[in-house]
Amino acid sequence: MATKEEISMVGFKLVAYAGDAKTAVLHALDAAEAGDFDKADALVKEAQDDINDAHNQQTDILAKEAGGANMDVTFIMVHGQDTLMTTMLLIDETRYLIRMLKRIKTLEDKVK
Repeated sequence: MATKEEISMVGFKLVAYAGDAKTAVLHALDAAEAGDFDKADALVKEAQDDINDAHNQQTDILAKEAGGANMDVTFIMVHGQDTLMTTMLLIDETRYLIRMLKRIKTLEDKVK
């Protein structure tokens, strides 16, 4: 059985990793909007690395539960899950937006 404290610590880790990822991906959007696509791509990679760390934390606790361990859900864990999932979606959306900004830049360069 995982204790509430252990589950809460996983929740804190999810919030921390996903929070770092969210910050990086929002900076990536700013960089892409400014036309600095190399920086944007690097920041998206950084965000993905952070979200992978968060996902690994999530997978560890899910594996324990799947193995039969009792899990007491904590609000911190719920918040961590929410932060993880919304940030994963934000990363996907950001990748799309950066691709669109690159296409716009290419078209603008052709018109000039």
